[in-house]
Amino acid sequence: FRATRMIQDKAQSAGNGESFPRAVTPYWIIRVAPCGRAVKRFSALLRLLTRTRHCRRDAPGGQPLHDSLSSSIRPCWTTRLFLICALLTLATVSNAEAVHSPWPGGIAILDLGTSAQPQPAATYNAKRVLVFENNARWYAAVGLPLATTAGNNSLDLDDGRRVIFEVQSHEYREQRLTISNKSYVTPDQAQLERIAGERIVINAALANYREHELDNVSLAAPVDGSRSSSFGLRRFFNDQPRAPHKGMDISASEGVAIHAPRDGVVTATGNYFFNGNTVIIDHGQGLVTMYCHLSKIQVAEGDTLASGEKLGEVGATGRVTGPHLHFGVYLNATAVDPAILLPGS
Repeated sequence: FRATRMIQDKAQSAGNGESFPRAVTPYWIIRVAPCGRAVKRFSALLRLLTRTRHCRRDAPGGQPLHDSLSSSIRPCWTTRLFLICALLTLATVSNAEAVHSPWPGGIAILDLGTSAQPQPAATYNAKRVLVFENNARWYAAVGLPLATTAGNNSLDLDDGRRVIFEVQSHEYREQRLTISNKSYVTPDQAQLERIAGERIVINAALANYREHELDNVSLAAPVDGSRSSSFGLRRFFNDQPRAPHKGMDISASEGVAIHAPRDGVVTATGNYFFNGNTVIIDHGQGLVTMYCHLSKIQVAEGDTLASGEKLGEVGATGRVTGPHLHFGVYLNATAVDPAILLPGS
């Protein structure tokens, strides 16, 4: 894949001009293209596995048996085994593959038939749905609103077919927060007008549908940190009920870099009342990600980003109780649980 080629090129140019043996590149390791940071980790570990001076051994008399990378002596077996395990771990967690999660706030992965037939156009609640090809089959990834009731639902295809699927019930916990700035709980009239204007811009970006060929809907983690607040929590600010939490809060210190979880186009940036400094990225076919409360925005509307590219830094702007990243994921203009698409969740 493309990521494998990047590993090869990076490894070949590493060090003092030594060539990286192409034969050791593990094509079988990568199932989906990992984020840019994972590529760097792969490269570093591969160089260690094949070129390091580990376990330098001395000949009788104290003279070293080898002084260069061209020596026939290889890294010790314990080191090699550790590095191989690390490579396999990185390959496993770099990206997550979507799992059928048919509950409110989840994603229904539906088989639409063989890809020997033309790609079908699918709609759910009158909104276009993401369709991707995998293992010679077409699949739909349907975002299910938090208000969806349990029972049978249907997906409509442009060839006249209707796919029936069952939505399961799911309960979300409560979360109670205390906000010192009371305007974030009960905004005044001027603030309400500002919020209404910003909501038009935000909703348009989150509902954007752009034709783009996809073969998966996996995401890399945009920032390292503990996922301190789960999607779907029924929230109370100063004991007043508010809309459910439609994203994942990832704890991180202010200034920590935030990276694009996959290739995409920036469709909106701004300093919004509740969200603070915000970036929204369109990844194609209605798969959209949102990043809120940033201290610094380092992209502009219309920018094309590669997976792993920096888009800004963690902050504490907008309605927050401390520095963190609010990470939102949307499918067919519907907020879904980011954990379904993230590695390690």
